[in-house]
Amino acid sequence: MAESGSRAAAQDTRIDFSRARILVVGDLMLDRYWFGDVQRISPEAPVPVVHVTRSDERLGGAANVAYNAAALGVRTTLVGVLGDDEPGQRVEALARQHGIELRAAHDPQFATTIKLRVIGRQQQLLRVDFEQAPAAAMLARTLEATRGAIGKADVVVLSDYGKGVLAQIERIVALARKAGRVVIADPKGDDYARYAGVTLLTPNRAELRQVVGSWRDEDDLASRAQALRRSLDVRQLLLTRSEEGMTLFSDDGVLHVPAQAREVYDVSGAGDTVVAVLASMIAAGRSIIEAVELANRAAGIVVGKLGTAAVTPQELFA
Repeated sequence: MAESGSRAAAQDTRIDFSRARILVVGDLMLDRYWFGDVQRISPEAPVPVVHVTRSDERLGGAANVAYNAAALGVRTTLVGVLGDDEPGQRVEALARQHGIELRAAHDPQFATTIKLRVIGRQQQLLRVDFEQAPAAAMLARTLEATRGAIGKADVVVLSDYGKGVLAQIERIVALARKAGRVVIADPKGDDYARYAGVTLLTPNRAELRQVVGSWRDEDDLASRAQALRRSLDVRQLLLTRSEEGMTLFSDDGVLHVPAQAREVYDVSGAGDTVVAVLASMIAAGRSIIEAVELANRAAGIVVGKLGTAAVTPQELFA
């Protein structure tokens, strides 16, 4: 597979996502933002004092993947775990607002995961995480919800943030493969054996390095990535490389797509956007090469936005 110089997919305004259907399973989160002014340092400690003037709430984690797909017009189903609390209610409300079919297991003993970011002078000053692992009963309900939704999906996305919802990922992969569905996994941690059998794996540089070690050059990278892919029975491995673009490894060889030069404002959620665009393109019947090229374009757009955000079709095909 030669390096691509074509950007046909990014220029094709005729892509119809309305019939594409994807299922996203993973760790649901609420992303909260407190925006304010910083004009002085606290007399109690050498930290800035932020006078909060406004706040915002967005779908995070696996819910952000679903949001990005729905923003393209894809029919999107989302499965995960929520608490019977105010943050869980906000996730439900935002999912409805964005046209996402949410099939969440609710646990009154579970606290919905929150990522709170404090922003001052358009810079992130602090992030506070609230999280806990879901109970076994909730994982069983999540598996059943997944089983019931797989038949209606063209592509299954496993969005793993390491919060526990995908503890039984092997069983989900088996269900999806039995149903003949494409499975895309956004991995976390160093145990990639749990992703064996997925169609497409999408680690970033740090995540892949954690598993295969540091590479000396591009040839060494290709050797390590291809060996990992074959050992896991994974059809394609897409390495996202930030300012270096993306590299796709498959039986056809290596395809490198350079990054599209843009000002980087915030990389939060960029990986979610990439996975969502990949899944949406494949569900719409497009080739993996077209999918990677458009996902690369989407990544270049979304890093220019503050916080977790989505890319619109108008932006993608401008």
